Amino acid sequence: MKVLLTGHLGYIGVEAVPILRADGHHVVGLDTGLYNECDFAAPPDEVSMLDLRDFRDIKAEHLEGFDAVIHLAALSNDPLGDLNPGLTYDINLEGSVALAKAAKQAGVSRFLFSSSCSLYGAGSDGLLDENAAFNPVTPYGESKIRVEQTLSDLADDAFSPVYFRNATAYGVSRRLRADIVVNNLVGYAVTTGKVLLKSDGSPWRPLVHIRDIIGAMSAALTAPRDSIHDEAFNVGKNGENYRIRDVANMVAEVVPNCEVAFAEGASADIRNYRVDFTKAATKLPGFTASWTLRAGIEELYNAYTGAGLTAEEFLGPRYYRLKTVQGLIDRGALDSTLRWVS
Repeated sequence: MKVLLTGHLGYIGVEAVPILRADGHHVVGLDTGLYNECDFAAPPDEVSMLDLRDFRDIKAEHLEGFDAVIHLAALSNDPLGDLNPGLTYDINLEGSVALAKAAKQAGVSRFLFSSSCSLYGAGSDGLLDENAAFNPVTPYGESKIRVEQTLSDLADDAFSPVYFRNATAYGVSRRLRADIVVNNLVGYAVTTGKVLLKSDGSPWRPLVHIRDIIGAMSAALTAPRDSIHDEAFNVGKNGENYRIRDVANMVAEVVPNCEVAFAEGASADIRNYRVDFTKAATKLPGFTASWTLRAGIEELYNAYTGAGLTAEEFLGPRYYRLKTVQGLIDRGALDSTLRWVS
């Protein structure tokens, strides 16, 4: 298939490109390049790109001839979304809906949307499947819900949206993020000797390796239409829901000579949910989640130590999305709408 991959230079996107190519797809990228100074260990693969940088500017004519869109690009987490909640809705909601409408107008048959389990927010005590009630606690989570709802309204015989409600991601990437929990805990352990908890450690989180997220999307590109049309899939693996304190203890088991510690002011986190991943495991043809948390922690430990990662590097702006974007704004490279000034 000819696939447009938005956010192809981001945390997940840079690792999706070679996997999708290996699966036989022709990948074209679209990325504004906010994180072009954020390489970890190696640069991304070269890939052809559309003749524009921001997916908010895309029109139907840009998408003619594509078979599918994989939409990863977004303000990528809750702290970054809180930078300007209105901008979160402009980019993550209005921009995503406009992209989908352009894709439908251009005759693109499949639209794979990177949603999030964060739309469950403050979940109930039980395991949440795709029919569970939404309970978002941030603009980021709310925007994901509203995009899913609008895309469902667009679905018809010629246009098949799919919603991937990804668990909290982790794993090594050439555009590393340190602002997600597993990557962060391992990084602190390696560079400071402390597994630093910023909450009381009690909340539950579903966790998933980025290569399993990519695998789910790749499977949906070639799955029979009836199995993916207007369907939501929680993306992760049963058995991979953890309390954050248990994640910290596992990190301490893998990383030598470190101890679990609490950041000053650590308190309870209202984001607390466990997720059921049975549907993706049984009803998404060609998909099997294979990574475990321990394997992911070991991968991160080996990557961090192999790269000689220091505390100064890890705690600096390069691997924290909010710090990176705020730095670009402060030096005048980005305007208040996160568009490049020149």
